[in-house]
Amino acid sequence: MNEFVSEIVDHYNQWITIFLMVAGLYVVVARGNMVKKLVGLSIFQTSVYLLYISPGKILGGTPPILADGFTVYSNPLPHVLILTAIVVGVATLALGLGLVVRINEAYGTIEEDEIFDEGGEE
Repeated sequence: MNEFVSEIVDHYNQWITIFLMVAGLYVVVARGNMVKKLVGLSIFQTSVYLLYISPGKILGGTPPILADGFTVYSNPLPHVLILTAIVVGVATLALGLGLVVRINEAYGTIEEDEIFDEGGEE
């Protein structure tokens, strides 16, 4: 039992990533409100950011600037990729919110079930 608790504590960032991923996926699948779906998508994206950033930092590693006395370097590529992914995620969220506004103007609601019911009558 003590080993199990130790394993969980040692890898807490991975457990947080898994929790955020499952929670975000649940919100996207289970909710009918489009704004809530976008929030769930943002939570899911955050979990992916953590998934890539967690192994990117090496304890005791320095920035990759060659100098005497340093032998362990951290790779900056995951951080750069996540910075790009954050920008793309914000743009995606803004586009999604813009589409929700247009859908609300066209259908008068942002609930998926009501839109599907109204679309079948036309």
